[in-house]
Amino acid sequence: MNRDYGMKKLITMTAVLLIVCFSTLAFTGCKKVEEEEKTDVVLTTSFEDNELFRIEGMNCYIEEASVYMKSAGSRYQGVFGEEIWKQNFGGKTLEKELRDTTLARLAQIKSMDLLAEEWNIALDENEQEKVKKAAQEFHEVLENSGNTDNISLELLEGMYSDYALADKIYNEVTRNVNPEISDDEARSITVKQILFKTSSMEEDGSRREYSEHDKENAHERARACLKKALDGDDFDSLAEKYNEDDQNTYTFGKGMMPEAFEKAAFDLGNGEISDIIETEYGYHIIKCISAFDEEETDNNKERIVKERKTDSFNRVYDEFVPSLHSNLNEELWDSFEYDPYSGNNLEKSFFEVYDEVFADD
Repeated sequence: MNRDYGMKKLITMTAVLLIVCFSTLAFTGCKKVEEEEKTDVVLTTSFEDNELFRIEGMNCYIEEASVYMKSAGSRYQGVFGEEIWKQNFGGKTLEKELRDTTLARLAQIKSMDLLAEEWNIALDENEQEKVKKAAQEFHEVLENSGNTDNISLELLEGMYSDYALADKIYNEVTRNVNPEISDDEARSITVKQILFKTSSMEEDGSRREYSEHDKENAHERARACLKKALDGDDFDSLAEKYNEDDQNTYTFGKGMMPEAFEKAAFDLGNGEISDIIETEYGYHIIKCISAFDEEETDNNKERIVKERKTDSFNRVYDEFVPSLHSNLNEELWDSFEYDPYSGNNLEKSFFEVYDEVFADD
């Protein structure tokens, strides 16, 4: 059974480039004049050398994309090894996913900087000094790994300035979000479960339902298992024998699991066993291990606050973005080559250096 936290992340300013869904700016090569003029004007854009895209008057260069991809690739390969580049993610390789996410992320940061300009938000002297420090440190990281290419100190200062300004406008827009979360709202529980599947996963990621006969057979086995559990048989032993999930223990908060599963689980007290619960994955038998996990509940409070901030920022950001005009240098982007098997030996990523230098903000 897969966990679906339903979280549409914005930029979290973390050390690792997360593969997530961003509200991204659409790139176009033309824009409309006022409707009453009844005509479209196509803008021809002359790009500077290595200019990847332009949003309003803000430029982004291919070297910036290279920095992001080197940083992300280094972290992923360091954790998962080179085999990660051969894996398939929803029909995409990790390399293709990184390309798409990098372009979206850069576009969003530039757009956030334009929003900061509209809000009259700028970096102060202390922040500008930290930008210089971060740029110097990461430039040394690149030099030590032999990956400087055309990535200059000046370019890195501009990137860290953009990144810090995006961070600052995000914090400014979300500073009035209520950080108080009750234990009940954030309550996190731990359960063990036994799953009898009623569907299978196809190679293309689609779900194939079992026949009615096979479903009834699964339900019959679930009933027999539940009887044994209620009669006092060891739940772990039953799970080892019958469970068709790849794990049997889950810790989660509200809104993280299928509705029927979650409702049944949150109604249980410590040591109690549920009836048979049906979800899209199959038939579940749930045993409550902990009806209140204090540590995970505290972690869940942090997650909920982040979600509130993201929602608050998105309302402002999504209203602002449609007013922007942009141009993508498709020829340059299509010709940009990223070799996932070389250059992924950075001791620190661009984002890790940022987090360390700006840690006290």
